[in-house]
Amino acid sequence: MVPEGSPAYPATFTFSPPAKVANWRPLVQWFLAIPHFVVLYVLQIVSQVLAFLSWVIILFTGAMPEGLATFQAMYLRYALRTYSYVGFLREEYPPFGFATTAADPGDDPRTRIDVRPQLTDRNRLTVGLRLIWAIPQLIVVAVLFIAAWVAFVIAFFAVLFTGTWPSGLRDFVVKVWGYWLRVEVYYLMLTDTYPPFALE
Repeated sequence: MVPEGSPAYPATFTFSPPAKVANWRPLVQWFLAIPHFVVLYVLQIVSQVLAFLSWVIILFTGAMPEGLATFQAMYLRYALRTYSYVGFLREEYPPFGFATTAADPGDDPRTRIDVRPQLTDRNRLTVGLRLIWAIPQLIVVAVLFIAAWVAFVIAFFAVLFTGTWPSGLRDFVVKVWGYWLRVEVYYLMLTDTYPPFALE
């Protein structure tokens, strides 16, 4: 098990890697994932619209509707399941799962993404300035994604010739995704807790 996410932070990502991955997977996995990319694209658009709507609602009421929060949790879960498949970290095709629950429904054997949204007692000031507060984190995420891309290139050849992801690179990529998850939970208005600057 490769856990990611601090227990103190309201978002956790756990990935259970397989011992081996078929050598041909890096060559075609991205193509097989096209249906998931299409769904994820639509979910991402809806997520951004709901994030803006949540921003307005929280500013006026100091609370976030549970339905908006659980949709965002579903979107984040769908995204990380898709990324783990596209990144040839797994062979099992991720489910087309749309359970709008904060807790992971457990329908994917490889990934678990749990979110604990903060629905009430919201800080209107940090919500109002959320985009500004998130800028340093978004810069860090961009840098980490560049490093993760290098790891994927190395792993591409490693899996192609050995059928195995180098464990150190795999753990780094999973931690980067965990970092992204925490930043997205903050950016999408699911919590007022600022994400730590740490690959935990």
